[in-house]
Amino acid sequence: MPLQDAVAERPFLSHNKFSQRPNLKPAMKITSWNINSFKARQGHVLDYIRDNKPDVLMMQELKGLDFPASLFEDSGFHTISNPQKAYNGVAVLSKRPFETVRTSLPGFEEDEQARFIEIAYPEFHLINVYCPNGNPVPSDKYSYKIKWMGHLKNHLDALLKARTPFIIGGDFNVIPEGRDCYSPQAWEGDALFLPQTRQIYRSLLNLGLTEAYRALHPNQIEYTFWDYQAGAWPQNKGIRIDHFLLSPSIADSLENCRIEKTPRGWDKPSDHTPIEMTIDAGSLRKAA
Repeated sequence: MPLQDAVAERPFLSHNKFSQRPNLKPAMKITSWNINSFKARQGHVLDYIRDNKPDVLMMQELKGLDFPASLFEDSGFHTISNPQKAYNGVAVLSKRPFETVRTSLPGFEEDEQARFIEIAYPEFHLINVYCPNGNPVPSDKYSYKIKWMGHLKNHLDALLKARTPFIIGGDFNVIPEGRDCYSPQAWEGDALFLPQTRQIYRSLLNLGLTEAYRALHPNQIEYTFWDYQAGAWPQNKGIRIDHFLLSPSIADSLENCRIEKTPRGWDKPSDHTPIEMTIDAGSLRKAA
């Protein structure tokens, strides 16, 4: 699929148009990674793909309009990007063909910030999000964060009511619980950890969604983000803000979810590291 700067909005897709495509291999590895500038981290992305071989790579914070789709298409990926000059921006690379559903959050189409991509496979929709940070508090930025996440909740609820299976992943900019940051006291008053922020995140889960990492690692303490300042990385002073959420029919196919910390230790890294999830796509194909 060629690079697209703008994609027409489309309704929820039926499975019929995919019916002639081959069956999936049993395992499908999906990675989400806030790369904090594609231009600065292009080499890291290529190294990660070479070493870890994801079937899907969802990226956030491209920070620029230039996204070389041909670089990945030559390696067998189908691509879609929703870029923005200097800020935000999301992209999806996929070994499997897909249909693009939308590149703006339903109910919030007037939003000028590039934070959303939704694509469709025969068996499920895949949603890539870069949720607003919201700092400082109080401010218009925090009001925007809560408004954006409210629209996201409404959309996921609509997908569930339409019986459209989905996976949503990305940088949610939410620390779900105290154990998901190195020091809850240090994050008091921050937009990522305010009670209202955590409550709206819980409201997503209360729709019936499964948080992949916590489902498989109920007691594990790991992080996906370490600030560049004050020795946060070497001292492991991190937070867990990158997540995968699965609709009920997808949750049964979950096989693995792990945080791949290696790229955070590379030279000039992103402040985030990839989170990887593997699903049994073969079982989804049979159910579709």
